[in-house]
Amino acid sequence: MPYSRPALTEINTTALQDIQNANISGVDGLLQRAVLRVLARAMSGLAYEHYGYQDYIARQAVPWTATGEFLEGWAALKAVYRKAASAASLPATFTGAEGRVLPSGTPVSTGNSLAFVTTAAGTVVGGSVTVPITSTGTGTDYNLTPGTSLSLGTVITGINSSGTSGALTTTAADEETDDELRTRMLQVYANPPQGGSRSDYVTWAEAVPGVTRAWCNANGSGAGTVVVYTMFDDAEAANGGFPQGSNGGATAESRTAAATGDQLTVANAIYPLRPVTALVISAAPLPQPISFVLQDVFPSTVNVADIEAALTDLFLRIGDPTGMTLYPSDWTGVISSVAGMDHFDVISPAAPVVIPVGYLPTLGTVAATN
Repeated sequence: MPYSRPALTEINTTALQDIQNANISGVDGLLQRAVLRVLARAMSGLAYEHYGYQDYIARQAVPWTATGEFLEGWAALKAVYRKAASAASLPATFTGAEGRVLPSGTPVSTGNSLAFVTTAAGTVVGGSVTVPITSTGTGTDYNLTPGTSLSLGTVITGINSSGTSGALTTTAADEETDDELRTRMLQVYANPPQGGSRSDYVTWAEAVPGVTRAWCNANGSGAGTVVVYTMFDDAEAANGGFPQGSNGGATAESRTAAATGDQLTVANAIYPLRPVTALVISAAPLPQPISFVLQDVFPSTVNVADIEAALTDLFLRIGDPTGMTLYPSDWTGVISSVAGMDHFDVISPAAPVVIPVGYLPTLGTVAATN
């Protein structure tokens, strides 16, 4: 049974009771302005702070409740480290006079003052020049959508200062939160490394900045292969969390074509960790939208948006691109939990939904009538 920490009022009441029980001659410690009452209140506050510090120590003393640097210490015992925020890389295109050079190291910015810098020089050919740029800061704010307006930070003779961004080549990610780190750490405590087990591949993939979910499909592309599916729910939120790039292996893998984009980032991270003979394919799941038709929804005040949120959460929790089946009991249970819901009838889907390998269930449309 957990220890019940006394409230400040309880401690103060106990202190006053002790003073009263002391039977100090000629002194009534319970008078409103009595010195003993003031001292009791001051000492109660100090005692309450001590209880609070002990409560803090208790939380940091075990990995499942630790926070901050203490959580990082517990995680480090299992070689799990907080994922740092990362920068974004993408191409930028500017127009200009033929033959003009846009130097490496040129500052570039967006209309909302996000700063980038060119990482290679480029020469204007056919009226335009495209160069790679990398953000000077980190975090998902730097994940620009293609076509975002850019401006050169310095004047380059013969090159227009206004340009546009291309598709991301490296997706930026925010620093991992305590909850995210704790989840990965406890997963390793529960599944110790085994030199290339299914859980090892999941652990390796989820250690990549931006990756929030991962799955391993042994022999998913033939004997001796390991297909690792990943999702970037935060970094690629604009794309439904689905990685952007092409499936394939690591840059150093000679037995298959190299992946690109987010998939390449994952493949390169896993390559030095995998068993030496394993051919690892980093892949993005494909979405399989599932639409719902509900009738006799009662009461009429039930919000369809709440139903959509419940179904979206269901798919997020149990979706598995290595092959799965969704059953009516799965969606009926979460719809029943929607606030205010009394009863309903699901017309479609009317039977279990099979999700093929390589696909993740996503929410299509929800039609609900009373």
